[in-house]
Amino acid sequence: MRLRMPLSVLSAAGLSLTALGLGAAPAGAAEAPLAPAGSYATYAGSSEEAAANRAFFEAVLKSVAEKRAADPTGAAAVTVVYNASQAPTFASQIAQSASIWNSSVSNVRLQSGTSGADFSYREGNDSRGSYASTDGHGRGYVFLDYAQNQTYDSTRVTTHETGHVLGLPDNYSGPCSELMSGGGPGPSCTNAYPNSAERSRVDQLWANGFAAALDKAQKALEKSGR
Repeated sequence: MRLRMPLSVLSAAGLSLTALGLGAAPAGAAEAPLAPAGSYATYAGSSEEAAANRAFFEAVLKSVAEKRAADPTGAAAVTVVYNASQAPTFASQIAQSASIWNSSVSNVRLQSGTSGADFSYREGNDSRGSYASTDGHGRGYVFLDYAQNQTYDSTRVTTHETGHVLGLPDNYSGPCSELMSGGGPGPSCTNAYPNSAERSRVDQLWANGFAAALDKAQKALEKSGR
């Protein structure tokens, strides 16, 4: 299994990495070439892909915050809407992934929808495997590769990639009990649940990071006179 992310236009997120407490992207990351394909199980990741992971998370944060700033009367919980219509083969795994995350964290909730989605799922064949990416227009998508999902536990693959949506980085050297270790433990690992540290990190990101993104979105609305 290879859960690597192709480098996208990092500026699409439109938010400051430092403001969200996520660190700074490497200089020139947007122009850096992708790492060679290689084997997922032994792949150690790259600074470019780590930056792209952060950019994807920021794109989703920005999308959610803009909608909340425009309609502050919404529910208190932070809801992230996903569109799974372009990945019908994995409808069950996507729904299960959302259920796993919704039962694991409290500061953010994943909800299926086709209108005004904050990110989407897609499916197909790609030698690089499954990945999460920004689309260059302030939104993101998760791509699910057919072959990879036949070799590795499909629900684990999907829940892992959704972890990037929520702000978690890869840690391929981790144990099977760590969701973001991805394919590092090998095909026999079927754990699709985040561990306590991963759950805590997501809640922290969506409490602190979202507050920063919302403040930025509200100031932008005020400046535009809306």
